[in-house]
Amino acid sequence: MTIQSKNWTAQLDRMPGAGPTFRVYGTVTVAHPGITPKLVPSQVQDTPFLPLELMLEDNNGINVQVLTDKFVEYKVTGDYHISNVGIFYNGQLLQYIDEVLITQ
Repeated sequence: MTIQSKNWTAQLDRMPGAGPTFRVYGTVTVAHPGITPKLVPSQVQDTPFLPLELMLEDNNGINVQVLTDKFVEYKVTGDYHISNVGIFYNGQLLQYIDEVLITQ
């Protein structure tokens, strides 16, 4: 199954207030509205970048088969020093982000 995605961003938010937060987000096109995309840390950790795995959870309900864009986000608190992110789906690199937006 081929996955379409777009608008990927990696951001380290150091704005005063809630404390620093690192997040990766984008849009994934899924086969129907009953599928929820999730980003989780990858089991493969021997990479020079942060590896994340895209998981698709199906609610197994009755859904209209229509392509649907869904927002997906990975978020952790802390002042991380990450410069690159790789997003994998079924063991294949789906997206590589080589710029991390830093807001201060």
